[in-house]
Amino acid sequence: MNRTMQNYNRSIPLSLLAMLLVCALPSCKNEQAEQGKAVEEIATDGKISSIIRSPIQADGSVDTVNVAKMIFEETTFDFGEVKEGEIVQHVFKFNNTGKVPLLINNARSTCGCTVPKWPREAIAPGASGEISVEFNTRAKTGEQEKPITVTANTYPSNSQIFLKGFVHPEEEK
Repeated sequence: MNRTMQNYNRSIPLSLLAMLLVCALPSCKNEQAEQGKAVEEIATDGKISSIIRSPIQADGSVDTVNVAKMIFEETTFDFGEVKEGEIVQHVFKFNNTGKVPLLINNARSTCGCTVPKWPREAIAPGASGEISVEFNTRAKTGEQEKPITVTANTYPSNSQIFLKGFVHPEEEK
């Protein structure tokens, strides 16, 4: 072999070693993040835009640490038996057990007979709130189960609460 070929053969292992080091360092960081050791908290500084974010990262991983968490005291309220035409009211209480303020974007039911009212202001971490629901039983008889879907900056973004019970026809006493 000539001298140029010998120098080329010696330089291959060094460049290969350098490439391996460059590739290995980022994978160590990713490994730590996957184990939850390098998860970064979000500083909100009171800015709403900094807390409205998707917990699903570009790489497909899910960050469930830096989201609001809505925990209801009860998810189903059984109103028992009522007469058709009565209005059933109930308040669902919840706590934000997450690390960022909770923002409820919407609360809706499957029909206009069930109307939820929710707080429009942010619920601080550790604080509680209420969703008031009113169910008008007019023209609704028999077994009833009314879902209310709550959309917020949580993961998953939708939660459900339910009103259920039995509505007797108006002529029945």
